[in-house]
Amino acid sequence: MNRFLIILVFSVAVFTSSAKAQDLGGLARFLGGMVRDTWGGTELQLELSQGVPWRVFTLSDPDRLVVDFREVDWQDADPEAMRRSDNITALRFGSFRPGWSRLVAVLAGPMLVQEAEVRIVADSGKAELIVRLERADRAAFDARAGAPDDPRWDLPAVVGVRPEPRGQGPILVMIDPGHGGLDPGAEAEGASEADLMLTFARELREQLLRAGGFEVALTRDSDTFVSLEARVALAHAAGADVFVSLHADSIDEGVAHGATLYTLAKEASDAASSALAERHDRDDLLAGVDLSGSDDRVANVLIDLARLDNSPRSEAMARHLLTGIRDAVGKVHKHPLRHADFSVLKAADIPSVLIELGFLSTAGELRNLQDAEWRADMAAGILDGLQAWALEDEALEPLRRQ
Repeated sequence: MNRFLIILVFSVAVFTSSAKAQDLGGLARFLGGMVRDTWGGTELQLELSQGVPWRVFTLSDPDRLVVDFREVDWQDADPEAMRRSDNITALRFGSFRPGWSRLVAVLAGPMLVQEAEVRIVADSGKAELIVRLERADRAAFDARAGAPDDPRWDLPAVVGVRPEPRGQGPILVMIDPGHGGLDPGAEAEGASEADLMLTFARELREQLLRAGGFEVALTRDSDTFVSLEARVALAHAAGADVFVSLHADSIDEGVAHGATLYTLAKEASDAASSALAERHDRDDLLAGVDLSGSDDRVANVLIDLARLDNSPRSEAMARHLLTGIRDAVGKVHKHPLRHADFSVLKAADIPSVLIELGFLSTAGELRNLQDAEWRADMAAGILDGLQAWALEDEALEPLRRQ
């Protein structure tokens, strides 16, 4: 049996389990590291400024090793410069949620964690973590894969009860800046989709609050990873009336212009929409998120009925948003209204729309997203669309199925 050695530089413990953890507390900076193939194995080396709490586990589909920390500043880390291995096909790391960091190593095949050892370097206080993996068959790997059940590391369960109809009260808008943390999204000329969407989300929040008639919450208000499933759960927990997810796509070939609005549908309106939805869902997997409890597993007749009633509200909101955006910025995509099976739009009882504000792969669109004046116009267009939709939705409320 071939052996693969993964060395992560990091505090003092030895274990032989598929998922282990150290006590919580601390902060560290990434100092250096690399991944390289060696005789009989592979080494992944990290160096941190000090020891922090950590845990290691594996996930499948795709096979990957996950190392969680609390917490690490990855500012100087370059995953492509570090990776010199055929046995680890990709490295991702960054903020996972407030106060937590994550490293994900995508494995070329199933391997089990045989040993993990953490030690502090005596004189410097720097930390080293060593994780040893060994090849395994598929059944053995899948049997041990999965995040450990440890309440010290897990987010509290997000449980929310939808409130009574809002009547004349303010509309609670959940704004969802796409990507974040170890998932930067599309990137171009040093700019990332995650950062641009967070900036725009904050500005949109201010416009909505100044206009009156709205309350606003964000699924993330920092450069933090939030899973697709958690974004929907946060909207439910907040009792949101509207869910608006913000993105900025990038295409490999050709040039594309203008905003596009998506609503949920099992069958995508076109191949590009289907591929985009798959990419967004794939980002969760590559960030080390186990989607085994996702909406597709719990869907039932009641959820389908709720979506049957709610889909026209989402589509109406998309139409009003399109009108507002077109009036505000002048141009939208040539096919601006589309639908696809986006996981982030699967709140059965909350009107939900995903807005692709533009294309980072198009130079003019990137400049727009970096221009405060253009962003203010776009936010004003979204505000106008939400106001127009709210008036129509309130008028139709008596006709809606109870």
